[in-house]
Amino acid sequence: MIYRRAIRPLFFGVAGRDVESIHERVLGGLAWTSRSAALTRAVALAVNLAAGEQPRGMEREIFGLRFPNPIGLAAGFDKNAVAIPALAALGFGFVEVGTVTRHAQPGNPRPRLFRLISDAALINRMGFNNEGAEAVARRLARQRPRGVPVGISLGKSKITPLDEAVADYLGSLDLLYPHGDYFAVNISSPNTPGLRALQERERLDALVAALVGRLRERAAQEGRAAPKPLLVKVAPDLEDSALDDVVEVCLDRGVSGLIAVNTTIARDALSAWVPRTLAEQTGGLSGRPLHMRAVEVTRRLHQRAGDRLPLIGCGGVFAADDARRLFDAGASLIQLYTSFIYEGPTIARRLNRALASRRQPARV
Repeated sequence: MIYRRAIRPLFFGVAGRDVESIHERVLGGLAWTSRSAALTRAVALAVNLAAGEQPRGMEREIFGLRFPNPIGLAAGFDKNAVAIPALAALGFGFVEVGTVTRHAQPGNPRPRLFRLISDAALINRMGFNNEGAEAVARRLARQRPRGVPVGISLGKSKITPLDEAVADYLGSLDLLYPHGDYFAVNISSPNTPGLRALQERERLDALVAALVGRLRERAAQEGRAAPKPLLVKVAPDLEDSALDDVVEVCLDRGVSGLIAVNTTIARDALSAWVPRTLAEQTGGLSGRPLHMRAVEVTRRLHQRAGDRLPLIGCGGVFAADDARRLFDAGASLIQLYTSFIYEGPTIARRLNRALASRRQPARV
């Protein structure tokens, strides 16, 4: 409540018109907090006081990993893995960092992040701006234990030709392998030219076969009973037949699960209140307008895969009912991003407490 009444108006007001700068300041504060165990404990205490303690019985075991609760932070917020301890202290049950590319890259020109306040939405065309796999791996190697599972989203470097994408992803995976509890293949962002072509059946098959193969090799070398999980993140703009192809390829190649969905290039769900100058911005749309499509895609994927491919539902989760719709559609876990911006730092804890009133069965 304090966030929405006092802090958000400051962030969203005149001083907050440079959306990306506000994001950088917030992330910088979380990164600073993450360097101190005492400060992260203080953050956790503050969240408990503001939103109540974490309810019991919210644990999930999915992909062979144990999640303290099913509400995670999606990739895109912490691209360079600078704030994992503080984000875990806020009550997220898992944190996905990145998207990380093999080569460092600045992303697309600014401005590239826009708020659509009337619709509780964002449009971004960031373009995988990040420090690169080598730098992120060094940072992760220095960090203390995180307390929650950490996923790493992998993307294609912009300078890498599409025909060399497999080697590019493998290079990132090799560098980041020791530091991720699971890995997510981002082939669905609309902000890297040609990236979504990797969702085509033949290209997807070649990519996931190589990545699953590498994970199995590493597992055998380490004597692990099972390889680290690999997930594929799906675009909401795919036709049903293309979604079916994704499921078939992932099942055939031993992929561990799917994330549904990434941002959308569609604008048909926007209200008339959104200024045309914002609605027509190039990039991926996230937030409330994406929610029902995320539910539809999750349901379609679950109908085709059943429990053979556990799903992370992602898209427009602002309230417990939003999360329940995704659970009912077949999701095992939930990710959010845009609602974190609009609802504030206690969103994960508040969702978990609301969900605890109606227990959801854990899918495995």
